[in-house]
Amino acid sequence: MTWTAPEITRTDGSLVAGEREMLNGYLAWHRSTFLLKCAGLTGEQLAERAAPPSSLSLLGLIRHMAKVERTWFRLRFAGQPVEPLHASKKDADFDDVDPARAAEEYALLVEEMRLSDETAAGASLDDTFTFRDEVYSLRLIYLHMIGEYARHNGHADIVRERLDGVTGA
Repeated sequence: MTWTAPEITRTDGSLVAGEREMLNGYLAWHRSTFLLKCAGLTGEQLAERAAPPSSLSLLGLIRHMAKVERTWFRLRFAGQPVEPLHASKKDADFDDVDPARAAEEYALLVEEMRLSDETAAGASLDDTFTFRDEVYSLRLIYLHMIGEYARHNGHADIVRERLDGVTGA
């Protein structure tokens, strides 16, 4: 049986909430939008490089976003002793895709999203950490992650349209 990325209901957020709820809501909206771009595609379709010579694929983006979630929330903010993802070489998240591992990679992204939320749940937006001699706040992580997903959702739009003509949403 061929694995297919599950259908997704996009998360809605409040338009009038306080800062923390607003940041959580917009990050959740962008995360679910990204998963929506992958919905209904097989591992082979997710791994297809739709704009050669670029190595960009939806599966590469899945791997990249799992890496970014883990890096910012768990490694940098919380200092958890977890291994970085896809750190074997530059662009490994995009270059080393395997359609046979699509279900596992997708599940890892969803789990990293959950663990990111769990990591940030009890923290203040003003809590800080130091990385490369710079001080960062949890608030900055939310803003960075919203921007990261927004940028890659645009890439996902283009890749998805090239794969099967699906646009929008």
